[in-house]
Amino acid sequence: MRTALTDLLGCRHPIVQTGMGYVAGAGLVSAVGNAGGFGIVASATMTLETLRDTIREIRSRTDAPFGVNVRSDAPDARDRIDVLISEKVRLASFALAPDRELIRRCADNGVLTMPSVGARRHAEKVAAWGADAVLVQGGEGGGHTGPVPTTLLLPQVVDAVDIPVVAAGGFFDGRGLVAALAYGAAGIAMGTRFLLTTDSPVDLRVKQLYLDAGVTGTVVTTEVDGVPHRVLLTPYIRGLEKSGRVSALLRATRHAVAFRRLAGLSWPELIRAGRSARHGREMGWAQTLRAASTPVLLRTAMVEGRPEYGVMSAGQVTGVIDDLPSCAALIARIMTEAAATLNRLP
Repeated sequence: MRTALTDLLGCRHPIVQTGMGYVAGAGLVSAVGNAGGFGIVASATMTLETLRDTIREIRSRTDAPFGVNVRSDAPDARDRIDVLISEKVRLASFALAPDRELIRRCADNGVLTMPSVGARRHAEKVAAWGADAVLVQGGEGGGHTGPVPTTLLLPQVVDAVDIPVVAAGGFFDGRGLVAALAYGAAGIAMGTRFLLTTDSPVDLRVKQLYLDAGVTGTVVTTEVDGVPHRVLLTPYIRGLEKSGRVSALLRATRHAVAFRRLAGLSWPELIRAGRSARHGREMGWAQTLRAASTPVLLRTAMVEGRPEYGVMSAGQVTGVIDDLPSCAALIARIMTEAAATLNRLP
């Protein structure tokens, strides 16, 4: 299936695997690429050295093009872009809209850009700045998300910009791919669906929690990092929402210390990371420290396999997923379903 997205990125199928922290590493990204999709590395939880090593490991596993997700508000965002430039990575994706300078720096050095947006006006802004594509995530999606569902947000953005639009939030099968194309998108992006594959490094016990969740088994909360964040609804999340100020500050401080050691940040760098993660919102220091140290909560659940002490970003689509295929089997199934769906339409 050839679309504007496959032409732009050089992949065989218009299916993108999103950059999920501690999930989208060399193993998952290379598996998606070998299956014909387009994988994106989650770099926010990596040091610069680890990022460079990950890029080279992917190259040793696949000839397929891939991208790297960069937090545009990170203190070292420009250093990360320099790594992508020097390693000749195909695409830089951004969880938050980057500034004009970052987009221009990528464009001047042969790196494509694809910001993620949750509103039409944001898509119009980054398109005017020269972004090559835009990923539109509706409210059903996991992680940081907005209030507008994909079915309403997607057609607004498609009508507003003339660059390829990738649809995210609620996609998991071939019918969804065809629906996204019908809306005018050039492809789909999936996070939770790729998390729930055999190529995903997530602990099997944690995967089972996702599989057991229903469509109402997620919640959008601001208690993780001060920004609306869709996660699995667990006793830990319920506890966060009931925490008093003192206990919240103590917990946030403990996680911030752990993240500082993990990321190799100085205390001033950690504070700057927390301030930048406020995203313009008025937040107390407990929330600011949570925003800076959210990667520790993700790592505790996703890497260490201790979901009772961590956070698990999840799209509502987890409620309709009941298996753990390989990336190759998943992408092949989606493309077969898409072809069957298109054949039924006439």
